[in-house]
Amino acid sequence: MSPRTLLALNWKMNKTPTEAQAWAQDLAAAYAPAEGVDLAVMAPAICLPALAANLPAGVSVGAQDVSAHAAGAYTGEISASMLVDVGARYAVVGHSERRDYQGETDAVVAAKAAQAQAHGLTPIVCVGEKLEVRERGEHVPFTLDQLRGSLRGVGPDVVVAYEPVWAIGTGKTATADDAEELAGAIRGLLSELYGDQASNLRVLYGGSVKPDNIASICAQPNVDGALVGGASLKVADVLGMNDALK
Repeated sequence: MSPRTLLALNWKMNKTPTEAQAWAQDLAAAYAPAEGVDLAVMAPAICLPALAANLPAGVSVGAQDVSAHAAGAYTGEISASMLVDVGARYAVVGHSERRDYQGETDAVVAAKAAQAQAHGLTPIVCVGEKLEVRERGEHVPFTLDQLRGSLRGVGPDVVVAYEPVWAIGTGKTATADDAEELAGAIRGLLSELYGDQASNLRVLYGGSVKPDNIASICAQPNVDGALVGGASLKVADVLGMNDALK
């Protein structure tokens, strides 16, 4: 049996708690769940309580990052237990923006994913290549090496998001076949790491996903949903993507 589709919305650094509350209330007024589809909102940590209190039943919340440490003298960090306490179910780790801007390595990503799992969060582990890697034809081995390092010491309760860096926020989108090529390769690595459990793990595609392309991407055999950036900010776009998956 294929896993349920996951529509994971990554707000990035957008929306105040007040705006998040209004967004959640607007969604609740119009949202009709799509059969077999889970919806989750990855918001700034400060917005999570407002979301958890106002989102419609069945819609989950998650964080955009999590500390690699359980507690202690790590000023500015937010621990997995803190996120769980405000209702989070997921935590994104290893997004390309954090790898680039904060210099996060695969080892750091793996430590964060393991810390998330230790406290009951499901990590969404992001991997993907830059344009020059794809142009050299090395996108598959590069992404698999990145994923292998990012899952070292991490258990099978994980979601993997393939996000080609060249397609994030650029308006460029990998084709459905491109997404499937990497998703299939990722599934193979997950089988190598986790055996039969890999068939139940979700592999998402991310990168300029919109209401008009999400259905063709998610129709691919090894693509189990999407990690959506810009199109996640407007309720109308979210409803359009949800409807496209019905």
